[in-house]
Amino acid sequence: MLSLNLLREQTDKVIEGLKKRHFTNAEILVREIIAIDQRRREYQLELDNTNAEMNKLSKSIGELMKNNQKIEAEQAKTTTTDLKIKSKDLEIKLKEAESTLYEMQVKLPNVPFEKVKAGKTPEDNEIIKTPESLPQLHENAVPHWELIKQYDIIDFELGIKITGAGFPVYKGKGAKLQRALINFFLDEAEKAGYKEIQSPILINKESGFGTGQLPDKDGQMYFANEDELYLIPTAEVPITNLYRDVIIEEKDLPIKNVGYTPCFRREAGSWGAHVRGLNRLHQFDKVEIVQIAHPQQSYQILEQMSQYVQGLLEKLELPYRVLRLCGGDMGFTSAMTYDMEVYSAAQKRWLEVSSVSNFEAFQANRLQLRYRDADKKNHTAHTLNGSALALPRIVASILENNQTPEGIKIPKILVPYTKFDMI
Repeated sequence: MLSLNLLREQTDKVIEGLKKRHFTNAEILVREIIAIDQRRREYQLELDNTNAEMNKLSKSIGELMKNNQKIEAEQAKTTTTDLKIKSKDLEIKLKEAESTLYEMQVKLPNVPFEKVKAGKTPEDNEIIKTPESLPQLHENAVPHWELIKQYDIIDFELGIKITGAGFPVYKGKGAKLQRALINFFLDEAEKAGYKEIQSPILINKESGFGTGQLPDKDGQMYFANEDELYLIPTAEVPITNLYRDVIIEEKDLPIKNVGYTPCFRREAGSWGAHVRGLNRLHQFDKVEIVQIAHPQQSYQILEQMSQYVQGLLEKLELPYRVLRLCGGDMGFTSAMTYDMEVYSAAQKRWLEVSSVSNFEAFQANRLQLRYRDADKKNHTAHTLNGSALALPRIVASILENNQTPEGIKIPKILVPYTKFDMI
């Protein structure tokens, strides 16, 4: 959530930033918020003055009665009654203004960082890094949805039988490859200084609001109606919410957490060849890294997190490229995002496997997440997160890029985890 101070003090910068996102009616909405905030502050000032005058008169009534000034005392009582009515009216107006202000404020997405370029679609994203070469497969190479049938390692039909489309069943070496990747990612994160967290996979609405999934992505999450709980779309949500309403000592920054969870996304309206097989699922596994950072360090940390994810892809021997997303393709809460995409040689297309984002103070404002400096003053922290990594498309790329006439080679780094080097 953008703070009112930011909206008041950097109005033009906010408006121009939101225009990078092609956010509809950015200027109208921002200026309306500022106008309502001004009215709210006027109500507050008038209410404070009214209550102060009412308290002063109330104290004087006893003194007037004591001095036998009954007429003046009665006049003071009448004025006090009028002031009470005025105070209650102002309280109603103030609450209405605050409610309207809040409803409008939460509709605003984050302002893109200055390096982020304007753009509407993925085609407008900046390509920051590309591989020197792409893998060449043998002439009978096939996409992963054919390979998983051939080697009987992932079964979509069983998933449909048990649950529905988009919930695959991993079997044999397919299940072992999944577990190997999870353990590999967690071990690498631990080496990089991340503390492992095992969190709930159901969240309440306060947690969904804190990281910005609610109300923005309400319809994209699975919801347990009776208990009013949401299945998480990513471990970012429960891990970041560990620090909701928390004040962190400045010396303890940055805080680095990692967590493995299953993730659930309704992905309503998704169909076509680009979502075939493992390319898009309703349930998938992911290892997520989260950092709580000092504002002066958050962009340096963003670069470090991007390099860390790239290092994982290099260890898996997967060809990848790095994109900096344009304003129109970024998530609602992000100020800047890098996407890492691996090349699928059989599909001949790029598959997104990680997004690493700096949210600046946007989530922290919602979470009331602060840090205390050496002078005991509280400041809003910055939050960052990244996929490290999402498994389905990693698995798809490993299967497709490493297929040979004899079988599928396992990346060397994973063999100690899988205990086999070939499917």
